[in-house]
Amino acid sequence: MPGGPESGVTRCDCQLRARGGAMIAAARIPKRYEHCELSNFTTDFPGADRSVELDHISASRFVQEFDPRDGRGLLLVGGIGTGKTHLAVGILKELIASSGSACLFCDYRELLKQIQNSYNDSVQATELQVLRPVFEAEVLLLDELGAVKPSEWVWDTVSLILNTRYNDNRTTIITTNFADEPAASVARSSSVSLSPARAAAREETLGDRIGERMRSRLHEMCRIVEMDGPDFRKKFKSASFG
Repeated sequence: MPGGPESGVTRCDCQLRARGGAMIAAARIPKRYEHCELSNFTTDFPGADRSVELDHISASRFVQEFDPRDGRGLLLVGGIGTGKTHLAVGILKELIASSGSACLFCDYRELLKQIQNSYNDSVQATELQVLRPVFEAEVLLLDELGAVKPSEWVWDTVSLILNTRYNDNRTTIITTNFADEPAASVARSSSVSLSPARAAAREETLGDRIGERMRSRLHEMCRIVEMDGPDFRKKFKSASFG
C-alpha cells in the first residue's frame, strides 16, 4: 500500500544503498580492484598457506575495532602479489559499509605525478587542490609507498603527507613492497657490518625509499602487518599456461 510502513523501509534501504554507492565512488577505487572484498580475500588466493588467513583475521579485527578518534592505521608489508592491495581495498569497503567512513584510495606514484603536474602553469589544479583530499580523508589508502625513486622532493612530499595526517589524527592504511628495515646508512653504522659482497646484493628497504625519519613516523601511525607468501599473480599466470 503506498505510503505504508513497508514502502518507508524500502525507501530507507534504497537511500542507504545509494549513499554507500556514492561513498564507494568517492573513494576512487580503481577498476582493477573493484572486485576486492574482505569476504573473498581468502578464496582469491587458493592453495595459500595459513598466513593468508591470519592476514584476513588482522584486517577484520581492524575494521571491528576501528575508532576514527584513535587515528592508528595499518602498514601492510610484503612482496609483489601477496594480496596487500586486495586486503586494503577490502578494509576500505568494510569501513564505508559499517561506519560510513569517508575513504580515499591513492596510488603513490600517480599522486606524486599529479603534484608535479600542478607546478605546470597550463594545469589549473594547484598543489593544495591535489593534496587537500589526501589530507582530509577520514581514512586514506596510500598504495605502493616507496615505489618512486627517492629524491629530496619525494622525501619532502612524503613527509608533508604523513606528518599532516599524523598531526590531524587521521587514519592511514599503507601498502609497500619494501621490507620494513632501516636504510643502508643506518645498517652501515650499526654494530653488524656487511661484507662488500653482501652490501652489493642488499635489496632496498623502506628506510632507503622514504627515509628513516618517516619510517619511524609510520611506526607511530600504524600497526605493522607482514604479509608473507609467493607472488600469487605470477603463480596463477604460470598455471594458466601450464
